Amino acid sequence: MVLALLAAGLGVWTVRRSFPDTSGELSLPGLESSVTVLRDEYGTAHVYADTTHDLFMAQGFTHAQDRFWEMDFRRHVTSGRTAELFGPDQVDTDAYLRTMGWRRVAEEEYELLSPDTRGYLDAYAEGVNAWLEDHDGADASLEYALLSVLNGGHTIEPWDPVDSLAWLKAMAWDLGGNMGQETERAQLLSAGFTREQIAELYPEYPYEEHAPITDTDEHLTSEEEDGNEEDERRAPAELSEEAVDAVTSVYEGAASLPEMLGSSTSPDLGSNSWVVGGEHTETGMPLLANDPHLGASMPSTWYQIGLHCTELTEACPFDVSGFSFSGLPGVVIGQNESIAWGFTNLNPDVMDLVVERIEGDSYVVDGEQLPLETRQETLRVAGGEDVEITVRSTHHGPILSDTAAGADLAGIAGDPQLEGAEEDAEYAVALQWTALRPGTTADAIFSLNRARGWEDFRLAASQFEVPAQNLVYADNEGNIGYQSPGKVPVRGEGDGRYPSPGWDSAHDWQGYLPFEELPSVYNPESGFIVTANQSVVDADYGHWLTDDWDYGYRSQRINDLLAEKTAAGPVTVQDMSDIHMDSYHLAAADIVPHLLEAEPSGTAAEAQELLRDWDLYTDTDSAGAAFYQATWRHLLPLLFDETDPVAMTGNSRGMYVVAGLLEDPESAWWQGEEASGRDEVLAAAMEAAAEELTELLGDDPSAWRWGDLHTLTATHQSLGTSGIGPVEWLFNRGPVESSGGSSIVNATGWNDKEGYGIATVPSMRMVIDMSDRDASTWVHLTGNSGHAFHPNYDDQLEAWGRGDTMPFAFTEDAVREAAENELTLTP
Repeated sequence: MVLALLAAGLGVWTVRRSFPDTSGELSLPGLESSVTVLRDEYGTAHVYADTTHDLFMAQGFTHAQDRFWEMDFRRHVTSGRTAELFGPDQVDTDAYLRTMGWRRVAEEEYELLSPDTRGYLDAYAEGVNAWLEDHDGADASLEYALLSVLNGGHTIEPWDPVDSLAWLKAMAWDLGGNMGQETERAQLLSAGFTREQIAELYPEYPYEEHAPITDTDEHLTSEEEDGNEEDERRAPAELSEEAVDAVTSVYEGAASLPEMLGSSTSPDLGSNSWVVGGEHTETGMPLLANDPHLGASMPSTWYQIGLHCTELTEACPFDVSGFSFSGLPGVVIGQNESIAWGFTNLNPDVMDLVVERIEGDSYVVDGEQLPLETRQETLRVAGGEDVEITVRSTHHGPILSDTAAGADLAGIAGDPQLEGAEEDAEYAVALQWTALRPGTTADAIFSLNRARGWEDFRLAASQFEVPAQNLVYADNEGNIGYQSPGKVPVRGEGDGRYPSPGWDSAHDWQGYLPFEELPSVYNPESGFIVTANQSVVDADYGHWLTDDWDYGYRSQRINDLLAEKTAAGPVTVQDMSDIHMDSYHLAAADIVPHLLEAEPSGTAAEAQELLRDWDLYTDTDSAGAAFYQATWRHLLPLLFDETDPVAMTGNSRGMYVVAGLLEDPESAWWQGEEASGRDEVLAAAMEAAAEELTELLGDDPSAWRWGDLHTLTATHQSLGTSGIGPVEWLFNRGPVESSGGSSIVNATGWNDKEGYGIATVPSMRMVIDMSDRDASTWVHLTGNSGHAFHPNYDDQLEAWGRGDTMPFAFTEDAVREAAENELTLTP
């Protein structure tokens, strides 16, 4: 008993020893004057400082107090150094990331940034390193104590300003482009599907059914090209099996990264944001809402913080609060004293897979040999020998097929059957991506933080290069707006839907769209703006952005709800929060009537009656939602069985394609191996669903609940999938149930290939009231602390699941009233 009590006491001490000091006074060498950090019951930190140096130094210190393991892990991921922490299993991941060279690009970016931005990054690093002076091993975080058991320990390195910039590359990767769709189309083309069949699986955006974000007639640009040149695109070239294998290997390497980054290949990554003008609100001032959809991680992607100069001056211009990334100074999404802003993913096509013809140490362009750029990289491995890799690059980008998924693909022999290809040549696949060119996105974050109006906001947007985002805006003068930023390539031949032949320079990028010609809207006639990853532009827009949009079920539902609410009366903060949690399944409205016409047998026939009474809301208590979602899961492989290994996505594209096929019962897609004909396929899907739900939830369909299937376990990014039960118990939290699902406004995405568990989430929910900033509301997925068992580690998780929010204190009076802890940092 004594030994057990001692062991328990030691465990508690080990867990708690890294908890931060949040009250009293601490010395922080390097500060120019004293700084105050106030925290509320949720651990939300508000920093008050006299100078920008002290403000960002204190932010670095505060981030490190709560989230240093996450920061350290992130910098190892982005540098391709995870094997240093976790051993040989991560070598392939490191080789893939080292080949892309995120860290190298970040080093080049640092030199491009403004002197002010570099100063903020340097001050932030000073704050992190001041914290590290007194914290190492288990004193820094429980994860380090565990790491010492797993691999003998880890020496923490000082923080470098470039560490902050590199994380922006990870976010660009998560939100970066259409590599998955490009790979799938190449696979289908190689498998013998015609371009017409592939177009059926990747249809054009339904402009008439689901409104795009902007109307070309309302754009602020002074000149627009007439008409869309979509019909003039060059037809994609055919690819041999060898070339498709190379392209697929690149994508398989990409698919190995979600374990580290969250869910970079999930079709449900996206976001909702909308802004309502004062003519429609209760107060006469705008309301702005945002909820970015990211991978479900523990702790949450976000850290809530306020950064306040004690006196706003030209030298110290920050009074900003919102959501930050640990490891990066500034506030990414939020509000300052003059404006508010939110993000969703624009997702233009900024990635191209390029098939290169290799000849020895050269590659061929327009018949001439150009030297391959090569460099050696050393991967250090905990518990193993160092691994040396050679990275090869062309002017398009790094050759990723050299390292994909551990396969030996240093060169792909064979004829890729692209125009100009030669027999018996050697081929490899490079990645051309805007994020692999140094840019100024870090400048944009600080420009946003100190913007005072629309022109300042647009200037900040012009600096925001990758990832390209939809930016919504509101200000104290009652204005609302939208701006599309980002580097969007202008291609020569082709449009990026399929891999391109690198040996033909006619396919090379010709530059980027000018910022002035990107979509921008200010105070639209409708009085509100909705962005939810749908098409940014209508069919009249004169430039090519992408065809791989979300198909607009979420966005149209928000548009419909706002139209109803603005017509019925003034919109309130509560109305905005209610929209966040809307669980209506708009796509099901097109599909359920056909399910009711089919004739399943047995329990499925009884369950079919659930659909007859279903109101199409995916609430946790809904039996109809449970049966519909299970039917959907089983319908996709029955309907698209011939496309293997390319599986139809379960999100908006799949929903739109299936809805169209249901109106065409004679389509060849309904002919399958297990069932043939529309009604037979639908009946078979319902029968398979009923069988599965009977096993999972019992034999009474009326007692089935969507919430019993659709739950979230917030999983620690680095240790939560270790396969070691006690370790996962230490760091993971949940499960919690939630309403919603894929392509629903409450976008709790799930992977139909794996089950019903929640994989992607509204990572935070925010509503900003421009009439009274302290009446704003917010919540994020887990909690502000990254220390397991700290009270703020998961104290927002249950609230998030229920759709609750807490007050978003902004003014100093409100912050002080809510404060439960006050820490003074002294020079």
